[in-house]
Amino acid sequence: MMTIICGVDVSATMLDARIGPAGAVARFARNPQGIAALAEFCRSHGATLVAMEATGGYERLPFTLLWTHGVPCAIVNPRAVRRFAEAMGVIEKTDRLDAGLIAWFAEVRRIVAQEPAREAQGRLAAWVTRLRQLTELRTAQINQRRLVSDAAVLASIDEVVALVTRQIRTLAGQISALIDSDPLWQRLDAAFRSIKGVADRTVARLMAEMPEIGTLSNKAVARLAGLAPIARDSGKITGKRPVRGGRRGIREILFVVAEVVRRHDPDFAACHARLSQAGKPKKLICVALARKLLVRLNAKARDVRAQCALAA
Repeated sequence: MMTIICGVDVSATMLDARIGPAGAVARFARNPQGIAALAEFCRSHGATLVAMEATGGYERLPFTLLWTHGVPCAIVNPRAVRRFAEAMGVIEKTDRLDAGLIAWFAEVRRIVAQEPAREAQGRLAAWVTRLRQLTELRTAQINQRRLVSDAAVLASIDEVVALVTRQIRTLAGQISALIDSDPLWQRLDAAFRSIKGVADRTVARLMAEMPEIGTLSNKAVARLAGLAPIARDSGKITGKRPVRGGRRGIREILFVVAEVVRRHDPDFAACHARLSQAGKPKKLICVALARKLLVRLNAKARDVRAQCALAA
């Protein structure tokens, strides 16, 4: 059965929609009334899926409201869509063309609908993002403090640092309470912390940015985090296999935490020693340890989910 897809190009104020690569087009305001009209446009043309690019957060409102109107949606990678367009020989770029390309890309890639995260998951993701932003702001202010000697400027920086520190403590407490309020998160929290070196921030980032953990195979979760080596072989040439893409935030925190875990876990220490003695580059060793940690976390999450399913 053929799936009719409506591609939507999202901007700050408008939604440009197109049925299929070259079908009917329409433009709607990016507000509740416009999104309701978009849902009706999709139903009138028999569209069973709306595909839209991730657009810096502007896609969240239409994505959520379309689901409430009973219209399944999916969010696609804008870089993948642009490369798809170039591969298909489309170098022009307009809002209408982009909407059609998104629909075409979704059709070729057989994109399926992605249900919106539950309310608690969305709240956790927002709070963890804000905590990261505040931490980065405090670090920047502390670094700037080292470069000045004027008393008024130092007092201003100290005031900002004190305010940000209070907000960090408050937000960290709220995140901890939110995790404790969910039975599954509570058990995942305990399982993750059983690995010495994994603490509050790591647990919160994992639950917020990788809610799929424990539901995927080890290979799939490594790809999701961008920790799966990418083959670059051709003929008799075997190229270096870099890692890229995936969820950068998760990958970065795993690099840091894996080094801490290595200091406490003999298995990680042995892995590091073995790779070092083999003359492997430091970056490769860092990636290997991060992937090893992610695989272990995924296994623990899988066990917790299985136990919860049996208890249900």
